[in-house]
Amino acid sequence: MSVAEYNTVDMAEVLTYAYELGDMINQSAEVADYLYWKERVAAHSEIQRLVAKLQLKKELFEETQRFGHFHPNYHAAKDEVKSVEAEIDAYDEVKRFKQAEKALDDMLHSMSETIAYAVSDTIKVPGNDPLPKSGCGGGGKCSCG
Repeated sequence: MSVAEYNTVDMAEVLTYAYELGDMINQSAEVADYLYWKERVAAHSEIQRLVAKLQLKKELFEETQRFGHFHPNYHAAKDEVKSVEAEIDAYDEVKRFKQAEKALDDMLHSMSETIAYAVSDTIKVPGNDPLPKSGCGGGGKCSCG
């Protein structure tokens, strides 16, 4: 067997295991919980009305952002976005959806780390913080070089 054939067989096996892992993830409690609360949010007419309202408020705010703090409606538009977001976040369905989403995200990140470190102890794995405070692209001093 040539090296190319050997690598092809290994890659096919890796892909098979990847699909099996994907199936196991899709059958997990985290995915079930996430999908349940996602459906509950989607089926809630008042939440959906507020989501549509939020989209309109965000569009208005984006228009003011071109001029930043100097736009006469900048702060009012920003406050309106925050107000609608707070209205949405007050619903139990939204709270539970966000919790389920975070639990699923944490599980997937943990699995990514496990896979990466199984390859090498020195491999770089991105952080799971949606708002990184430092490092590349985080506005802080980059230590990735």
